[in-house]
Amino acid sequence: MAPGGARAVARCDALGVAPYSDMPGGLYRGYLTPAHRAAVDRVSVWMVRAGMQVAVDPAGNLVGRYAGVAPDAPVLIIGSHIDSVRDGGRYDGPLGIMLGIECVAALQGRRMPFAIEVYAFGDEEGSRFPAAMLTSRAVAGTLDTDLALIADPQGVDLAEALRRFHGGDIADYATARHASGTPLAYLEAHIEQGPVLEAEGLAVGTVTGIAAQLRYGAQVTGMAGHAGTCSMPLRRDALAGAAEMMLAIEGIARGAASDLVATVGRIEALPGAANVIPGEVRFTIDVRAGDAARRDLGAEAILDAIHMIAKARGLGIAVEQVHDLPASPCDPALMAMLDAASVAAGQKVRRLVSGAGHDAMIMAALCSTAMVFIRCRGGISHHPAEHVDPADVEAALAVMLGFIERLGASLA
Repeated sequence: MAPGGARAVARCDALGVAPYSDMPGGLYRGYLTPAHRAAVDRVSVWMVRAGMQVAVDPAGNLVGRYAGVAPDAPVLIIGSHIDSVRDGGRYDGPLGIMLGIECVAALQGRRMPFAIEVYAFGDEEGSRFPAAMLTSRAVAGTLDTDLALIADPQGVDLAEALRRFHGGDIADYATARHASGTPLAYLEAHIEQGPVLEAEGLAVGTVTGIAAQLRYGAQVTGMAGHAGTCSMPLRRDALAGAAEMMLAIEGIARGAASDLVATVGRIEALPGAANVIPGEVRFTIDVRAGDAARRDLGAEAILDAIHMIAKARGLGIAVEQVHDLPASPCDPALMAMLDAASVAAGQKVRRLVSGAGHDAMIMAALCSTAMVFIRCRGGISHHPAEHVDPADVEAALAVMLGFIERLGASLA
């Protein structure tokens, strides 16, 4: 197939089936699994054909390097992740890697004033081990996790999985930190995973940054009782109270007139019997906004509301913060280059914030970052119905190549 956006899509499709998936009848490619190993081997071939030297680093990342005009040239890192969620889509992650390869292939041996390294990060989703973005954190030098304590649900620990994958030693994991030349910038192309570009009839967009995120675990305590003998006025139904809280959470986010979003993604009612009034409910609250101040104001309003509901209903409420990710803004100069490249490629400039997390937010600790979003049908992601149009991917490739040219000119 001819180089370009269509080939990038076709290669993602090729990686969507066995042996590149760990589940029959769908796509699941977990970190350090046989499917991950098979995908690394296949993508390595494509990198070599594009003119790159290939290696697998101590964290299991696949790295393709295309040298610059000088051995000590700075480095433009282009990357995304090769792993997937369970029963996921084919383009979330791999498309950014394939576009990085296409960028190098399009240079046809011409050297830039910087080297280009294309990273296929092994673990962004956290779908196998109870930690996410381990491999980009290793590259960025921000690992703060005791790796010896990490194991998958089958009891295989990270050290053993790494050894099986490529004979790696967990003691060397942190040495995956980027060291080959000065990191100039990090560029990531990714499907939008949302409906904005499609709604506006646009193929691509410039990402302004990744939203700040707060996550809580809430526990509502009432009184369990017999479903047939406890009268309604005397009930302290933890589930009914939690339901009112969830509607309040939705209402606060809907009424914010901003980019604030709030989600209850998991709920558990106890004791969980059809004929017993729930005495305890546990649920999660995820609050995000492009700006930490807006996020925090939204979270404060949400916490105030659920405490008021608990008090009015005679329920106990305990809320624990379990996650706090700051906003990760993209670099203004790099965003301007993407905007200019979009115009040159015949695309309307559209800037938008990313509500989802990406490896770019981790790589920001290493260098300036930029992201380009690509329209996906229906905004669907993390689902087999995930779809991109090859023409949109071709447009994204044109924008990325324009960005590379502008970045090179800025160093002249």
